Amino acid sequence: MPNAQPDAKEFTYRAIGRNWTTLIVTLSVWVVLAFLSLRVEMAPWLAMIVFLFTLPAVYDLISARASGIKVNGDQIAWYAGKRNNSVAANLIDHIKLDTRLDLSVRCTLVLSSGQKVKVPFEACPKHRALEAQLHAHGYTTRRQHFGFV
Repeated sequence: MPNAQPDAKEFTYRAIGRNWTTLIVTLSVWVVLAFLSLRVEMAPWLAMIVFLFTLPAVYDLISARASGIKVNGDQIAWYAGKRNNSVAANLIDHIKLDTRLDLSVRCTLVLSSGQKVKVPFEACPKHRALEAQLHAHGYTTRRQHFGFV
């Protein structure tokens, strides 16, 4: 990449679905649900709906799926669970970082051909760290705030 910093080392980010934050939040929700159901007589159907929303977090805790991304001057490669992909640097026109309404930032590689390749959210680090590393390796980024698509 022509704009890459000469001393930029390969950036590697790795995350595992099993973490303390997920465990603490899930247990806290269950404790609050138990309290509301037993002491405040919360409607059982409502408690069940809230409980169902915690099941994906439980699945993450049990499966401990690994995800991550590697950025260097030659390519961007990522993996998330059973999905993995890589794109050569010479195929990438720019990288779009979209801020969604829930304030999460999604990463999309826009290729020179116009094709868009979405990087899984769980494979990306915090957007500021990712953007700094992308710039260090010479990639062009574009920010879009509160996009709907």
